[in-house]
Amino acid sequence: MNKLELQKTANEVRKSIVTAVHAAKAGHPGGSLSAADIFTYLYFEEMNVDPKNPKDPDRDRFVLSKGHTAPGYYSALAERGFFPKEDLKTLRHLGSYLQGHPDMKHIPGVDMSSGSLGQGVSAAVGMALSAKLDGKSYRTYALTGDGEIQEGQIWEAAMFAGARHLDNLCVIVDNNNLQIDGTIEEVCSPYPIDKKFEAFNFHVINVADGNDMDQLKAAFDEAKATKGQPTAIICKTVKGKGVSFMENQAGWHGKAPNDEQYATAMADLEKVGEALCQK
Repeated sequence: MNKLELQKTANEVRKSIVTAVHAAKAGHPGGSLSAADIFTYLYFEEMNVDPKNPKDPDRDRFVLSKGHTAPGYYSALAERGFFPKEDLKTLRHLGSYLQGHPDMKHIPGVDMSSGSLGQGVSAAVGMALSAKLDGKSYRTYALTGDGEIQEGQIWEAAMFAGARHLDNLCVIVDNNNLQIDGTIEEVCSPYPIDKKFEAFNFHVINVADGNDMDQLKAAFDEAKATKGQPTAIICKTVKGKGVSFMENQAGWHGKAPNDEQYATAMADLEKVGEALCQK
């Protein structure tokens, strides 16, 4: 896909996020929207995956460590063809396979169940190590939140990954600077994030705008070319990106829009889509 196609796809993913969370009357739109471009780049450009064969043993792996942003993950999977987009409206409904957090047993394309914060990178490290032991060439990607990396288990996993030179592992930090109770500095500052990963023998790439496809491409290309070290890509993003009243608002970490807010959000995203179509 070219840049414009990726941007259009990311906008469709954002529409699906807002639609799913509105239909559920619950969920986490803020961090799903900030990571929508990352999800889109991974599933439409970066990763070797096949919706027709989601269990392909040679596929690249993805772990959503910040599992509460499942609406973003599911929207990207549906857009890529792993399951019908219409099913997104069943998010969190009784009997739906699209639970509030990813479930590898029931959702096509999901490689790891997640939601207990801090655990996803450990799972990804295990997958990356397995590839090395089996002589396989697949890569493993894990997406974490910047609030989530306050969890100690993240750093235990990072220590192991660096010590084992897992250059087939890429950890992405969605650095939108907000968590449920406010800014990450106010709650428990993990800054400087880059220096911490460097201390655990990671190759670190700082992305000034993690909502920009060109910058994401450069970062992922650099990660793939890095040998002998795992890579951490730290992406500065905007929480609630694309929806005017949600942007940079901690209050939209974990609540659903009402009908009026839903209409406003979709109008915002329609305008973005129209602007992209004129390019």
